[in-house]
Amino acid sequence: MGRVTERRRVIRIRDGAVSTRPDTLVAEEPLEIRLGGKPLAITMRTPGDDFALAAGFLVSEGVLASAGELANIVYCAGATAEGGSNSYNVVDVRLADGVPVPDITLERNVYTTSSCGLCGKASLDAVRTTARWPLDTSPDTPVRIEPATLSALPDRLRAAQRVFERTGGLHAAALFTTDGELLDIREDVGRHNAVDKIVGRALQQGQLPLTSCVLMVSGRASFELAQKAVMAGIPVLAAVSAPSSLAVDLAVETGLTLVGFLRGTSMNVYAGEHRLALSAAASTG
Repeated sequence: MGRVTERRRVIRIRDGAVSTRPDTLVAEEPLEIRLGGKPLAITMRTPGDDFALAAGFLVSEGVLASAGELANIVYCAGATAEGGSNSYNVVDVRLADGVPVPDITLERNVYTTSSCGLCGKASLDAVRTTARWPLDTSPDTPVRIEPATLSALPDRLRAAQRVFERTGGLHAAALFTTDGELLDIREDVGRHNAVDKIVGRALQQGQLPLTSCVLMVSGRASFELAQKAVMAGIPVLAAVSAPSSLAVDLAVETGLTLVGFLRGTSMNVYAGEHRLALSAAASTG
């Protein structure tokens, strides 16, 4: 199976001095996900947690919602062009008996492998019609989080990124309690893959929906990440950078709490502010 990191020779220039040295890089390899033997999607990922990635991907697509709906996931032997060996870059997901297998069409493949693809309205409709666990949009919802707790999450995320410290080239997604306790963290070259690995592991452990959790991601909050949070029943998504307009639209429509530019004690709350313990003056002014 592929390694998480690889070594490459680099020429290093520092203050005019030139030297050669080995450098540690994050590995990137394609993963083809098949469903019942039929190709579904290809993603570029960091090897590791491939079965969780595939399971989480199918959660975000509305195919899976519980471990009981999953029969097994296997690597495909003979997947290389020469055949006869296991490439560890192709996985096949088998659903449990009685679980419907969705039609795999070109339109579906475009939608699932791209953060754009269909138009905004179609994308929003797709999430609304396939979400298994509607988020609680009541102001009296029991999920509440202090802004100070959110402010501490980026540093906790970075401190737990073991591979990033060696390569500087990985995104991360972490699952926290509303008290700021780290539950799980995954790293990958793709932030969407990191989230799929988080969600897939939760599915495998019978923990979906994640209704009392906060999802913290490095980088920006795209529509795709907001979609994955909603499909896993996660009520709060926080990111260190900006959200996209479609991510905000989805958050408003579904009741997702969406926080961006989470840096130090500063943050922007784009939707779902009812879950934050804000003062009356702050929430109205």
